[in-house]
Amino acid sequence: MTPGSERPAASRLMVAGNWKMNTTVEEGVALARAVATTVSTAARVDVAVLPPFTHLWAVHAALQGSDVRLGAQDVYWKDSGAFTGEISAAMLAGWCDLTLVGHSERRHIFGERDDEVGRKFVASLAHGLGVILAVGETSDERDEGNTFDVVDRQLDAVFAELAGPPAVDAWVIAYEPVWAIGTGRTATPEQAQEVVAHIKQHVRSRFPDGSPRVLYGGSVTAANAASLFAQADIDGALVGGVSLRAEEFGVIVAAAEAAAGSRGAA
Repeated sequence: MTPGSERPAASRLMVAGNWKMNTTVEEGVALARAVATTVSTAARVDVAVLPPFTHLWAVHAALQGSDVRLGAQDVYWKDSGAFTGEISAAMLAGWCDLTLVGHSERRHIFGERDDEVGRKFVASLAHGLGVILAVGETSDERDEGNTFDVVDRQLDAVFAELAGPPAVDAWVIAYEPVWAIGTGRTATPEQAQEVVAHIKQHVRSRFPDGSPRVLYGGSVTAANAASLFAQADIDGALVGGVSLRAEEFGVIVAAAEAAAGSRGAA
């Protein structure tokens, strides 16, 4: 499960499918195989799927021989201990390629704090896992004009846990406005571009030598993907519900492939 190109990861687009709490193990294996087949011609895009924890080992086997990366939807920051129900980065290392931390559902349904997201981020990197770091504002925060302040706070909480800058290809940021997740309401390409450009600027202010890819997440569909990827700073998508349908997910990957070609990615 390695990229199909030697080009540095930071210059490639990425499409990651977050399955959330959906599918049985058998359904997940079938979906993973279908995704691998559907996106097999995507040479310029990094593709990942993030099934539930119960599926990881079976999906890992199903993806062998493909370029599709495997990710976990969450992780705990301790390596071991009396933490019933949690899964550590040490347990995932060797099976997964990456983790997702800070998803809005973890923050807003389960009360996850910004500093906890930072610890999960660091724990993942410490065990050689890539990380997708999700940030984003609620509808009230946007309406109050606090979008930039919110994403800056969420990013700074992660930076506070770091001893130094992560390798640029070890992490990805996903901008996911909470008001656009699972609602059918999508940020316009221009709204998404504005925040993604701000995120990159904020990261560069801390790490001047470069910033990671920044994806957009929030009701991404086969119909709107191309217009999002046409924006200068949007480097791909974190896809929710549509990632459960391999054919439509493949259309999003194809749109990213076309955008990568127009940007000159190898």
